[in-house]
Amino acid sequence: MPFEPPCFAPEFFFDAGVLSIVRGAMDDRVVADQWGCDVPLRGSEYQEVHVDYQRPLFAEVPDLLLPTYMLAVSFGLVRITPAHGSIEIAPCTHRMPRKPGKIEMQPVPLEIGDVLIRHPWTLHRGTPNTAGAPRPLVTIRYVRRWYADNSREVNPLPRVVWQSLTPEQQSVMRFPIGD
Repeated sequence: MPFEPPCFAPEFFFDAGVLSIVRGAMDDRVVADQWGCDVPLRGSEYQEVHVDYQRPLFAEVPDLLLPTYMLAVSFGLVRITPAHGSIEIAPCTHRMPRKPGKIEMQPVPLEIGDVLIRHPWTLHRGTPNTAGAPRPLVTIRYVRRWYADNSREVNPLPRVVWQSLTPEQQSVMRFPIGD
């Protein structure tokens, strides 16, 4: 996602209430290191059930239960109902060993201003959009400061945007700085 209006607004990243929850689940030194937007259009289909950022911290012990070191924070830019292609999640599956079987998925409708905070390893999927308008769902990944991976390319943060941020806001952003 580009760091330009209308896509980028600082309040996406620096909402005090959201950061309080994220910091409470991890620690005070979290950073945002990835962000994107899913926009299913009318006629879209079910996504396969999946997890995000599937790399375990320790590949030799993939099912090792660890404290949370990353969270996905999602919010809709429009009202999201099942007709708009809401996200479906399978609660409490982020600590479950991956075994074949039937998992019950639950739709997560969102009003404008609602926030969905989930572990990226929670099983989820996008659903068909049967409404007439696109459904944008912005997601930011917050991680503990020590965690880094290059699993996805990220757009650089323009220098002018970086310089417009306060030192505290800059401390939350871990994106390459562009020209």
